[in-house]
This record gives sequence, C-alpha cells and structure tokens, in this order.
Amino acid sequence: MATGTAVDVVMPQMGVSVSEGTITKWLKSEGEAIAADESLLEISTDKVDTEVPSPATGVLQQILAQEGETVAVGTKIAVIAPEGAPVERQEAPEPPTAEAAAEAEAASGAEGEAPTQQKAEEAQAPAPEPVPAPEPAPAPPAQAEEGNGRREAKFVSPVVARIAAEHNIDVSSIEGTGRGGRVTKKDILAYVEHGQAAAPAAPAEAPAPAAPEAPKAAAPAQPQEPQAGETVEPMSAMRKGIAEHMRRSLDTSAHVTSSIEIDMTRIAALRQRLKKEWAGSYGVNPTYLAFVARAVVDTLKDYPWINGEIRGDSIVTRNFVNLGFAVELADGKGLIVPVVKNAETLNLLGMAKAITDIAQRARDKQLLPDDVQGGTFTITNPGGYGTFHGTPVISQPQAAILGTYAVVKRPWVVEDEDGQDAIAIRSMMNVTLTYDHRLVDGALAGRFLRDLRERLQSWDESTE
Repeated sequence: MATGTAVDVVMPQMGVSVSEGTITKWLKSEGEAIAADESLLEISTDKVDTEVPSPATGVLQQILAQEGETVAVGTKIAVIAPEGAPVERQEAPEPPTAEAAAEAEAASGAEGEAPTQQKAEEAQAPAPEPVPAPEPAPAPPAQAEEGNGRREAKFVSPVVARIAAEHNIDVSSIEGTGRGGRVTKKDILAYVEHGQAAAPAAPAEAPAPAAPEAPKAAAPAQPQEPQAGETVEPMSAMRKGIAEHMRRSLDTSAHVTSSIEIDMTRIAALRQRLKKEWAGSYGVNPTYLAFVARAVVDTLKDYPWINGEIRGDSIVTRNFVNLGFAVELADGKGLIVPVVKNAETLNLLGMAKAITDIAQRARDKQLLPDDVQGGTFTITNPGGYGTFHGTPVISQPQAAILGTYAVVKRPWVVEDEDGQDAIAIRSMMNVTLTYDHRLVDGALAGRFLRDLRERLQSWDESTE
C-alpha cells in the first residue's frame, strides 16, 4: 500500500493457513536502488521458503524488521521511496492487537475448513487433532497484567498454539522475543529444546511391593558447547518444519515398503529418439521421471486407496491425482514437494513440462505455499544420484509414496524368439512403494507395482 510518495512493504500472505513469516535475508540494503518485481528479501514460513519481490521501483529507504525476526502477515517491514525523496524515518509498527490478530486468523481459516469466528479473549484450548491434522484453533492467548489489574490477551499464532498444546506448555510463562513480547515459533521451540517445559505429570501409582525404587530420571541435557572443529548453525524454519513433518508421519502411519524391478529398455530407446526433438521444439528433456509419473497416474485410477487417505474413521478417495515431486534445494539443506495439480489431464509432454517448471521454481524460491499443498500421491527420485533402493517417508495425510532409483544396465534373463531363456543386457530400474499399512495391504501394493511395471515395460508411444 502507498503512503504519499512512498510504498510500504508488508509481510505477504503466503497461504490461507500461514499467519506469520520469518525474515531470513534482506537482498537489498537501506539506500540501495531496486526495481519493481526485483527480489527484495527472502522469507521462511513453516511451509515454504521464498523470495519476495519489490512492490515498486525506487530506493529501499528503511528496513523496519531485521533478519531473523518473525512478524505477522500484514506487518509493515520496509519502506520504498522514489529516488531523491527525503528520508522519513518511521517507527517499527506495533504488533496486531489480540482481538485483531484473532479475527484475522479466523478470517483466513484453516485449510479445507470453515473460518472460526472466535475472539482472542474467548479462545479455548485446541481440540485433539483429527486425522489428517488441520491447523489447531488458536490456543488460549498469553495474558499480560495491566496497571488496573485487567489482563489483556496477547496473540499466539496457530503454529505456536499447536506446539504449546503438544508439550503442555503455558505460553504466558515464555518470554517472547517478537514485537510487543509476542511468543514466536523460535521462542517456543527453544523453550522445548532446552528442557524448560515440564512434561505433564502422570497419575501416581503405588509401586509393586517387591520392586526396587526406580532411579530418578536425569535432567534434560543442556546443549553441548561446540568442540574444536565443530560448526553450529541454527535450523531454518523450513528445516524445523521438515523435521516436525517427518516425525509426525512416522508417528501416524504404519510404514511398509515393497519394491519391484522394471525393465526400462524400451523407454530408454524412446528417450533417445525424443531428446533431440523435444529439446529443439519445447526446450524440455524427456526424463525417466516423466515416463514414470505418467504411468503412475494411469495406474492410480485402478487403485483409489493408494491415491486416498484416512480421515478420522473414514477412507477418502478421489477421481483426480495431485502429484507431488520431492525437490532438493540448494546445498542439500532443504527438501520441498511442489504439486502438479490434476496430473491425470497431462500427456507425456505436458507432464515433462510441468515437472521442469515446478522443479525450477522450487530451486529459484518462487513457489507459494499453495504450490506445495493438496498433494494426493508423491514421487521421490533419489536415483539421479545413483542410489538403487530406499524407504521414503510418507507425506501426510497421503497413503503412499513412490521411490524411483538409478537406471543401470544389467544382465537379465529374457525369452528369445524361440521362447528359450537367454541372457541380455537390459536397462533396469528399482522402484519402491512405501505405503500406510493402516489402509493399504501388501497384496494391494504388490498389484499396484506389478501393473505399473507392465505399463512401463510395454509403453505404447502411439497413445501419447
């Protein structure tokens, strides 16, 4: 929004359930010129890391929120003024009031849910999370004592509320580092990590008469000081989000992995024929992953439970496939899963283009949280590094994840023209399916892999 000749830069809304963001890096300094749509800063949420473009052309006149600071959506974080405009220093804005923040959170609503019409002073403790776990309702706001004895509610974000509920923490007991003393995700994670949050007391039980007294549990170990040769760096918001998501997936799903070998010789020959044509006409490489993705989409039509999820006591199936692809970010310090929506509508070329597009936008930090949500099935492709087997972790609340591995030439037994066994050199690939055994049985997973193999080994290019 503009104020006179200057333009305010605010923390953007990076998805319907995202209420705050952490500034990880300013790409411009105060006094430096910037063009409209040029990258101004990098921010991190619990869902995605991304670059924020400048809303105007001019000079970055003032930075109001520093690197490492977590601020609410809509908070003014910088001012851009026309070149040569007088410098007008502004005070950093106060954080939203409790009532305004709660109403803003209710207006956005959790993903897939109706917005909650609840003011901060009436907020209740979050209900137990259903499966799949939506964002919990705002936790009871921390109370700050005023001079007249009245206690005013302070806003607590849904992420902080969820962590507080999981660890039975009274948020008001934490000293917040956010504006106005607001408790941020970084504050509460540090509180938990350092062992300052007491676990909920278990009901006392009388010991068995003959049992010796159990030794007292040792106090949580404090973080060890760095030793010679060690380097310590803080976890990014994305890395913490990955850690939380992976741990929650293992706690939620009964992970089982099945694998199968696929003869990719026919597809290897087709790739060689398509490479030159596609590179010149479309600027796209026909990767093995594109072939596998197309075959997966067709096979999932016959196996709706593998493309489904458990929701409470119900099984949810779909007539569409939102296909996620695990993408490694720079330096191997992050992993993100952008989603190709309605992948069943794409042919082989369309799939290849979509995979190239989302992978490039992920590495360039151009994804929005909505680009990584709504997936129904995921493919991870560590085979590009030569690996031949793995046991991936399911992306919740999905029911399965497919792993594709290196295509290597190996001696393989085939039938010759006379129906006799012969040894031939074939291009072979291992594929794994990790599935939630609460929903998918081993026999169903085996049939899925069998049918996927048949589609790939008998690929008919005339259908594309």
